[in-house]
Amino acid sequence: MSLHCAQSQHSEWPMISKRFTLQDEEFGEERLVCFIKAPPSIHKNVQCRFMDDISSLVVSDSEELVSNVVNIASLDDHLKIPFPISISIPFNSHYRGSYKDVMVKVTDENVQSSYLTPISLEGHHGKYKGSFAEVKVYKLGTFSVVSCLKKENFTVLKKGLSLKLSVDSRISLNYPPGCFSSSVIVQFKVQPIDTSLISLLKAKHDIYHPVVSSSPVIEVKQPSVQAFRKSVTVFLPCPPNPEKKKAGDDAENKRAASAAASKTTGTRQIRAVSASVRKHGDNPSELLKLLVLKEDQWIVLDDIVVKNVQNGIVSFEVTEHMQRFIVVRLSSAMDNTHLISFIQSLEYAIYSSVVHVVLYRKIDNYKKAIVELVPSKELHWEIPALSEAGYTGPPEPSEPIELQEGDQIHFRFCGNITASDGQESGNTFKLTFHSQRMQKKYLDLSVVDEFGNYSSPHYKGTAAFYIISKEEVSGSYKSGLSKDNYIQQRNPVCKLSVMLPKVEKNISRPSSTKPLTLGPRDMLWDSILKWVAQELSEEDASELLLSLPIHRSTIQLVRLKSPHNLTNQIYELLSLWKKRLPTSIDKFPLLARHLHKSGRSDLVEQMKVKWEPNMHGVATL
Repeated sequence: MSLHCAQSQHSEWPMISKRFTLQDEEFGEERLVCFIKAPPSIHKNVQCRFMDDISSLVVSDSEELVSNVVNIASLDDHLKIPFPISISIPFNSHYRGSYKDVMVKVTDENVQSSYLTPISLEGHHGKYKGSFAEVKVYKLGTFSVVSCLKKENFTVLKKGLSLKLSVDSRISLNYPPGCFSSSVIVQFKVQPIDTSLISLLKAKHDIYHPVVSSSPVIEVKQPSVQAFRKSVTVFLPCPPNPEKKKAGDDAENKRAASAAASKTTGTRQIRAVSASVRKHGDNPSELLKLLVLKEDQWIVLDDIVVKNVQNGIVSFEVTEHMQRFIVVRLSSAMDNTHLISFIQSLEYAIYSSVVHVVLYRKIDNYKKAIVELVPSKELHWEIPALSEAGYTGPPEPSEPIELQEGDQIHFRFCGNITASDGQESGNTFKLTFHSQRMQKKYLDLSVVDEFGNYSSPHYKGTAAFYIISKEEVSGSYKSGLSKDNYIQQRNPVCKLSVMLPKVEKNISRPSSTKPLTLGPRDMLWDSILKWVAQELSEEDASELLLSLPIHRSTIQLVRLKSPHNLTNQIYELLSLWKKRLPTSIDKFPLLARHLHKSGRSDLVEQMKVKWEPNMHGVATL
C-alpha cells in the first residue's frame, strides 16, 4: 500500500488537520486511515499503515474490533511531541447499547495494550462525516477501536456505600459502614445473558434442562483486595420461570374477573376475594444457585442462600471478594459438576458467533472468486448483495461453524484448481473473524493440469478450511512458529467444491481436415431442441433434468454460464445430452419419453405435427 495525505484547508492555526489515506492494491481503491491534528512539523514526519494482520492479538475478553488496526509511526527517531496531538480513527459499530462502550486501544511492540477514552465518537472532516474515535496522545503507536463492556468505578469509603449500576439499575450493592478499613476503588462490568443462548444450550444438552434463567455475569475488580469486615448485600435481576409466571397471571386474571362479577354481593365478600390474591414469591420447587469465579475456576457456593426479593429480583450476602459471579435459577435439583459445565458452555457461547463460509465466483468470469466469512444472521442479505455485485454459486455457503472474535480461518486449494491473491499462488490464505467487520478475500482461480479431469466436462478442485483459534495465533506469534503446524495436525472444518469449465481450443487444421458444416439431420435436431427449450417453464425444466442422465455438476456449470437465461440453459443441456448419445441411436423416441416423464406429453404431439414432414426427408434423426 502506498501512503497519500491531503491537508484540510479550513484551519489557519498551527494545529492543522491532515487526512491520511492508503491506496489499497488488493481492493483497487483509496481507503481512509485517520485524521491527525498536529503542527506541520509533525505531519511531515508521520507515516501510517494498516496492521490488520495482528488483529487477532488486539482483541481480548469480550471485545469486538470495529476499525482497522492502524500503525502511526515517526520517520524521525528523535521526534518529540511536547503537547497532545489529536488522532481521529474511523470506525463502524453496528451494535451499541447501555452495556457497551467504544474505546481506543493502544498496542505496543510486545503486544501489551492500554486504553484511551475517546473525547468524541462523531466527526465531520470535510467530505468525511460519520463515526470517528478521537483521542489526544503524546506518543505515536498502533491504534484500534474496540467495542467492549462498559466499566463503572466506585469508591467505597469507610462509612460504606449503597451503589446502583447505571448500565442496569436493577443491579445494586450495599457496602455497610465499616465494611473496609480504608477507602477502596471497585470496578464493575456487566455481561448480559441472552435467553436464546440458554435455550440453545438446553436443546443441545439434556443435562441442562433444569436451568430456567440466569442473572447477568458480573465482573468485579479491586486494585486493593481488602477482606470484608461485614457482609455485602447484592441485588440482581434473575427472570422467573416464564411458564409459572404465565400460570400465575392467568390465576390472578380469573380472580379479578370473579371479584368484578361479585360487586353487588357486598363489601365483605369483595375484601375476602381480594385477600386471596397473592404476589409471586418463593417457589419451593425452584432453586437459586450462586456461582463464583475464583482463581480462574468456577465453583458453586452452596452455603450462601439466594432469596427472591420480588418478581425477577434476587439477593444474597457475601463476606469475601468475588472476581466474577452469576446466579442461576433451576426448576429442579442439578448436580454441581453439570452446573459448572453449563456456566463454562454459556461463557463460550456468549463470545461465539455462528458463521458461514461463502465462496462465490464472478458470473461473467468464473476465474474471479471471492471468499467471505458471513455471520448467520447476516447471510439473508449478504447473498443478494453478492449477487448484485455480480457473484454467484455454486458452491453453496458452508454449513454453520462456530467462531470467536479473533479466530482465523486458513484455507488452501487442492485437486486440479489453485488460486492466487495477486501476491502468491498455491499458498494458504487466511481470514480473521471479527463479528462487526466483514472479512473477504479476492482470488484468481486457475487450472493446475489442463489435461486433467479428462473424463469430465470441467476441471475439479476443493477448498479446505481450517480454524486457528485466537490463542493459537497468539502462541504462534510469540514462538515464531508457522501456523501451518496447526493445519497439518487437524481435519478441515469444512470443504467446498470448486469447478472451472473446460474451454474448447481452436485448432488450426489443413483445409482437407476441417470439419464439415452441419448436415440436414443436425440442423433439424438443432431446431427441435431450440423449440423445446423455448416451450419449457422453469418447473418443466427441473422435471426434465431429473429425467435426463445429466450430472448435477454439469447442470450447475451451465447455469453459471447463463444465470439469467433459462432458454439458453435448457438448450445447452439438451445439446450436451444429444451429443453424448451414440450416433446409431434413434434420439426422437428417447426425447419423447423424457418429455412424457416430465409431464409435457403435449410437446411430443406438437413436435410430431410440426416436424413430421421434415423427418420424412431425413433417414434417421
